[in-house]
Amino acid sequence: MRKMLLIEAKLLLREPAASIFSILLPLALLLGLGSTPGLQEVNPEMGGQRGIDTQLPALMVVLAVVTMAFTVLPGTLVSYRETGVLRRLSTTPVNPIRLLVAQVANNLVAATIATVLLVVLGYLVLGTAMPKSPLTFAGVFVLGTASLFGMGLLIAAVAPTSKAAPAIGSLLMFPLLFMAGMWVPRELMPDLLRRIGDFLPVAPFADTLRATWAGQPPQPLHLAMMALTVLVTGALATRFFRWE
Repeated sequence: MRKMLLIEAKLLLREPAASIFSILLPLALLLGLGSTPGLQEVNPEMGGQRGIDTQLPALMVVLAVVTMAFTVLPGTLVSYRETGVLRRLSTTPVNPIRLLVAQVANNLVAATIATVLLVVLGYLVLGTAMPKSPLTFAGVFVLGTASLFGMGLLIAAVAPTSKAAPAIGSLLMFPLLFMAGMWVPRELMPDLLRRIGDFLPVAPFADTLRATWAGQPPQPLHLAMMALTVLVTGALATRFFRWE
């Protein structure tokens, strides 16, 4: 397992464009949008917080994780299936499942690096708030990332080609990001849209990150939806994943 992790990390570093894009795009958006006066002003509709305190940085963390989960992870796995890597591994003592674990672990490391950069540079450059409940924040981050990576594995299971996998991921990503408040804050959405978002995987992740960032307890419904997503997508990905 250690060798597999090392090999996959080396392969990732040899072609880092997708992962770097997943890290640098949210960081650039945070620093760019966070400099606008509107987001630096106190907003009564957001509980008296500034947009850069929790709303914008939490959404940028979600954007980084979603990009890796919906495009980078499934694209790599489906390309391994197309080129016969998974089939050849199945004939060796190395179980192909270890390759899946290594891919998820490396993407988790990349998502963690992106989150640390967003938190630290946001604080140093823009004066954004640091997470007031860091341990709860870390737990929510792991749970939410697991739920989105589960969706990524499901995309990899059903996508017919390596080109189709990122396309399917993008098709799902943008509506889910909208429901999470990427373009319109959830506080400004109609009640019906907010309620629908509560039962989707991305909006609960964004809301729980914001809550723990502000030192507030996450809603049990949001935690339950993320945990349910992990179980359902994991079971479906296991059922439909094809090695060749």
